[in-house]
Amino acid sequence: MMASPSRAEVLSLFRSLLRTASKFTDYNIREYSKRRTIDGFRDSSALADPSSVAAAFVDGKFQLEVMKRQVVVYSLYAPDIKSVMEATSP
Repeated sequence: MMASPSRAEVLSLFRSLLRTASKFTDYNIREYSKRRTIDGFRDSSALADPSSVAAAFVDGKFQLEVMKRQVVVYSLYAPDIKSVMEATSP
């Protein structure tokens, strides 16, 4: 059985997920990843059982590794034009 993560470890994972999400070049993917991270942590904040907290933490670490790989893949195939949300006015 894995020990329940500390508050500092959970906050570190949260910041790492948000930091990695901000590296996506595509606006829509970047904002979706940020929103999904925040919603996931908000939903998991009600967990009280140490084993379910530990399982959610392990899942979060797995999702971080997936996101890091996806950032690399998306950067290889980034579009030349930016999203309308990121376009600067003339």
